[in-house]
Amino acid sequence: TELRPLDILSEAVPAGGPARGMRVFQVQGVRGFQLPASRPRALGFPASRLFIHCDRFPEEFSIIVTLRALRVPAKRNEYIFTLMLEESPSVLVGLRYAPDKLHFLFWSQERAGGWQTRVTFPNVSLSDNQWHTLVLAVSGQSFSLTVDCSIPKDVVVETPFPASLSVRKASFYLGNRRRRKGVFTGLLRQLVLLPGADATPRICHAVNLKVATLSVPTVLQDVPAKPVSNEVLKYPYETDMKVTLGARPRCTKQEKAQFWFNASRRGLYLCNGSTWLSMLEVQHRLDYVEEYQNLVTNSETMGIEVFSIPKVGLFAAMANRVTPPGSAIYRWTDGKFVHYQNIPTHQAQSWKYFTIGKKIFLAVANFEQNERGQEFSVIYKWSRRKAKFITYQRITTHSARDWEAFVIEGEAFLAVVNHREGNNHNIDSVIYRWNPRTGLFETNQTIPTSGAYDWEFFTIGPYSFLAVANTFNGTSTKIYSHIYIWLSGSFQLFQSILTFGAADWEVFHIGDRVFLAVANSHSYDSGMPAPSNFYAINSSIYELNITAQMFVKFQDLLTYSALDWEFFSVGDDSFLVVANSFDGFTFSVNSIIYRWQGYEGFVAAHHLPTVGCRDWEAFHTAEGSYLFYSSAKEPLSKVLKLKTT
Repeated sequence: TELRPLDILSEAVPAGGPARGMRVFQVQGVRGFQLPASRPRALGFPASRLFIHCDRFPEEFSIIVTLRALRVPAKRNEYIFTLMLEESPSVLVGLRYAPDKLHFLFWSQERAGGWQTRVTFPNVSLSDNQWHTLVLAVSGQSFSLTVDCSIPKDVVVETPFPASLSVRKASFYLGNRRRRKGVFTGLLRQLVLLPGADATPRICHAVNLKVATLSVPTVLQDVPAKPVSNEVLKYPYETDMKVTLGARPRCTKQEKAQFWFNASRRGLYLCNGSTWLSMLEVQHRLDYVEEYQNLVTNSETMGIEVFSIPKVGLFAAMANRVTPPGSAIYRWTDGKFVHYQNIPTHQAQSWKYFTIGKKIFLAVANFEQNERGQEFSVIYKWSRRKAKFITYQRITTHSARDWEAFVIEGEAFLAVVNHREGNNHNIDSVIYRWNPRTGLFETNQTIPTSGAYDWEFFTIGPYSFLAVANTFNGTSTKIYSHIYIWLSGSFQLFQSILTFGAADWEVFHIGDRVFLAVANSHSYDSGMPAPSNFYAINSSIYELNITAQMFVKFQDLLTYSALDWEFFSVGDDSFLVVANSFDGFTFSVNSIIYRWQGYEGFVAAHHLPTVGCRDWEAFHTAEGSYLFYSSAKEPLSKVLKLKTT
């Protein structure tokens, strides 16, 4: 016959409510007990309360546990439960865990004096702050552990579980072994002993396998008992309302209903499972810009990529021109960028950071050949063990200027801009698709380009677009740049826009409006009379016209050999900063921040002295908001801080 479950956790909870010091927390919508560490004996009860008709521990049984374990230091063990004799320090039966291990303990008295046997299940990761349900099935010499209804881990040991283990004068202890050392620090929701059966089939039919239940104390059940009359709830519980400080944390389903306080913006945000929603925020306005850090670089810097590696920190990869020493990666440390790693590059033009699943990559666009006359751009992968980027894949390119990474319909792509091959500027740029089987990027599509400088990927509703900035066709910079749309498994031409030495596209949204800005670098045509100034020309902002299904010109702005646009926001205000690099006479040219003024469009707000400005990056930390610019004419880049009111 099927024996009834023996609910150890419910038996440890007094009828009048949880024992003193026990607290009920709700995490990720699931309730569990937090046990007190100061009074371990208070969490014990005589085994006779469970074994009413027989004072023998069952020979075959299952132990079902649902817990949320906190991260524990190496070499530390925490006990989930123990069964101990009143006057003996020995553990008759016990369950404890360590980082990446679970140990089941039992006392065998087949030899004089007896001895303790430990059954260890390796590679069991419980200390990840997530809920897990364990089913440990014991029968003779066979021990089987199932975690969250995954494939069982089976262990066979020489010493079988005793056929007749007496529990007379023994007591169960919850989360400890009658001592303060090794007390369970997580949350415990379920602890059940099921005699004579493997409980796995009874547990592994639930929708949420991590919190599957056989028997749970009333106070922890999803729907609390209704109060009698006007009586308050008999078992009040506390939710773990955490407020995270510092840099913007991730917001996923695991962080849902958690809060983040942004000290720099004095704002409180709530995670809805995917996005941080503003609950309370002081809206700042940009007052002025101040010089914050002068960063001496390996050589002139053609591009910057600022990125954040989760649980590691904020980084900036600099695309440096001279080889050696190549390019450098800097890490944000104590409010400044500090040198972190050198990577050999060959007149690097730009970096692109991207992730595929848990893999972290950084791709460099190399403009020149290496020492062996080979022309490669390289994808580097972040090594968690070495805490460095290491070479992952080399891809043949031709004077590469830029990489763009994107995902369409769940598939990862990487597009390279090939600028020229020898003196031929009219060549193919290539789109690569990630092959999950080989773990490599493989050619997916080629697109004809002319001296191209930049790719820009963006989405509008369900549609994916890729814009290329064509710069020079061999005779003229007055050529068409193109916008492609993803249809039927490939990019197809959507719209062509006349540009003048286009060096960059920047897409951005203001409210429901979609804009696309092009940075025009110079006007040159071998068949036309030379203009008075090749470099003082308009760069243009286009807006998507939904009715016409095309981008139409919204505004022209006078720029000086513009090489980059960067869009950023401060409070409710939107800004564009342009990288002016050369006015025809000098590289010491003001780059300009334009403020969005609605009907007026973008209006010049701040003039920033720069030297051969090549790239702008906007970034935020807990301390505030910043702009970072690189110089293509001197080995010095600058971090500017946005001062707000």
